[in-house]
Amino acid sequence: MRSEAVITRLEQITAEWLTGILTRNEALTEGHIAALTLDVDARELSTSVRLRVEYTAGAAGARPEKLFLKMVNADMEVEFFGPSEVNYYVRDYVGVPDVPIPRCYDAAYSPELRRYHVLLDDLADTHFASWNRPPTLEHGRALAEGLAALHAHWWDAERLASAGEPIHDAAAIRRFVSIAEPGAGHIINACADQLQSHWPQSIYTLYAQHPARLIDRTRDANGFTLIHGDTNLSNILIPINGDRPLYIVDRQPFDWSLTTWLGVYDLAYTMVLKWDAELRRALEKPVLEHYHAHLLARGIRGYSWEQLWQDYRLCAPMAVYVATEWCRGGLNRDTMDSWLPMLQRAMTAVDDLRCAELWA
Repeated sequence: MRSEAVITRLEQITAEWLTGILTRNEALTEGHIAALTLDVDARELSTSVRLRVEYTAGAAGARPEKLFLKMVNADMEVEFFGPSEVNYYVRDYVGVPDVPIPRCYDAAYSPELRRYHVLLDDLADTHFASWNRPPTLEHGRALAEGLAALHAHWWDAERLASAGEPIHDAAAIRRFVSIAEPGAGHIINACADQLQSHWPQSIYTLYAQHPARLIDRTRDANGFTLIHGDTNLSNILIPINGDRPLYIVDRQPFDWSLTTWLGVYDLAYTMVLKWDAELRRALEKPVLEHYHAHLLARGIRGYSWEQLWQDYRLCAPMAVYVATEWCRGGLNRDTMDSWLPMLQRAMTAVDDLRCAELWA
């Protein structure tokens, strides 16, 4: 459900407001909400509110007792989040079976205020972020299934254009790369002793030559789709018990992010940036094969396993851009324990997959 008004203040979260939302969603068919308890986590750009709901006697319907409200200030002065997260929950995958998205009861985005909110099921009792558990093959397969469900729905240039999300042109790709490029120099100048001896030159060569290969790849639309773009471990929610269903949340691209790209990028992002190298080496091919099989099962034709593997090799070096972007404004020592391991994993994957052959 999409609302007209964006929730920007805690005072707007009332029993009357929530009764109306749940009634429109048919989650409340009789009665109304008697009381709300709010657990608030306020941060610089967003406020998360866990709602505990009590209903009047005789209330009927699904009557969710726990909900999660996210209120976002999308304006970061020099860059901003658009309506992507709202569209993710209420537009882009409506009616698509088995998508790994929590139920959304309400969402709204205001371009004037550059703010938005989303109201979802609270999954805290059943799920947690995937960084709490080492990846396994079965987890990788579950992730591949969920991403295949998302990607297959927007798998061709005509569908993307119909959503106002055409495949990015060369200028957009160059901008995406240029945002991160200064960080490479800052890191190499300060941290060369924590990189393998050949990596500094390899990183400079990658920045010089890899973007042209990305641009070349856009000449063939097969493989491109609407991507999540930030499948980090915090955005993948896994069951406390078992591997399914998992959920992928927080699609919040910046205005310079790539939003339509090769679908396999979402798997490369997770496996290359976030999984230890030994696990990635052991699991990446079986996971990618499972992803390919589920694309085929969802009606994708003409996209071979060989092409998917080449696209994965092309996307893996993009992890270098993600890691170095953390330091685009200078060496970010406060978050070094995040971006340095990511860069080390990314360059290890570039070596393992012999990605430099793609631009040699």
